[in-house]
Amino acid sequence: MKEFRNIINEYRKIDFEQKQAALATVVKVRGSSYRSPGARMLITNDGRWVGSISGGCLEGDALRKARQVMMSGEPRLVTYDTTENGNSLGVGLGCNGVIDVLIEPIDPAKSDHPITRLQQFVNCENLTVMATVFRSEGQRKVDVADQFWLDHKGMIHGSISDPGLKQQIHQDLLSVRGNLKPAIKYYDGECVEVFFEIIEPVIDLLIFGGGFDAKPVVEIAKMMGWDVTVIDECIAHVAPVNFPSADNVMFCKRENVSEKVKVKPYSAAVLMSHSYEYDLQVLKRILPTSLNYIGILGPKKRTEKMFAEMEGEGIRLSTDDKYRIHSPVGLDIGAETPEEIALSIITEIQAKFTNRSGGFLKYRNAPIHQRDGKDDQVFRQVYINQEDSRAGSG
Repeated sequence: MKEFRNIINEYRKIDFEQKQAALATVVKVRGSSYRSPGARMLITNDGRWVGSISGGCLEGDALRKARQVMMSGEPRLVTYDTTENGNSLGVGLGCNGVIDVLIEPIDPAKSDHPITRLQQFVNCENLTVMATVFRSEGQRKVDVADQFWLDHKGMIHGSISDPGLKQQIHQDLLSVRGNLKPAIKYYDGECVEVFFEIIEPVIDLLIFGGGFDAKPVVEIAKMMGWDVTVIDECIAHVAPVNFPSADNVMFCKRENVSEKVKVKPYSAAVLMSHSYEYDLQVLKRILPTSLNYIGILGPKKRTEKMFAEMEGEGIRLSTDDKYRIHSPVGLDIGAETPEEIALSIITEIQAKFTNRSGGFLKYRNAPIHQRDGKDDQVFRQVYINQEDSRAGSG
């Protein structure tokens, strides 16, 4: 989503009386590549771009192809063969993949150009699934670069004249949203090829505690493109000057957290006030929400004491509650300084929302990029295995 925002911000700066622009999108990958389907790059005819479709090896040629698209006004599918036998660029890139890139011209006079569609999703709080046609042959029922998407109610948007094809695409949009797996689908005897993309909202980070050690957490989260709110009941801690890059700095008493703090579908919370009682009272109020991640700074015994107090008050923590709570917060990277601790916190949240275990890639017996979707059991299974091992050792 950060890339979306960067592209949109750069698009707004373009003087279309003097310049032309195009959007390049990776729509299909066979084998390995630096970027996954859905990676985008905004290109202007003066040779500038923002975003990327590779690690730097395809951008130059994509710029040349984009200029041709700007001149013709027609979208174009470009295939890059980076395998050992591929000669598409006249140089061995060694990526060992075949990458399809859709390049679309941007006409600001049209209301449905590709950047307009991105703008619809950038502030959305819910997951969206979008289908992009990148190949259409024979009796064309849809055109290359046509797009269709689901809203949060499951309604399809985008114009499809053929009712049968519309029904098929609608069902596939629902299926992709249900299993969280991006896909390539074929229609009309494989004459039509469509990329189904999952567009997730930006992570919304709620930091409870405005001490000095919260500052690097805010800074790294903003580098990731996340939305960040700092919350504290100490008025000195929530002076905006303390957190200039935060999106929101909020004064909020612990008893008002339920009413004043909004939890979104992609929100994560970190409790780092260094006040046991404040963290405990906040935890009581955010636990009933839909938060998928709650991190608590401090030793495990401190959190276990909170659990015991809550259970003593009749607040029972389910297995799912304990799965959502991460304490001590962060990944085990040997963090000592506030900056190192902030890095461990942000990487754990990133791992949680992408359903990865946060381990060493050298020990991963699978592709780095899981192009067929997320394994929604990865993080949960790590937690369950650890809990089982503790029970067995007891």
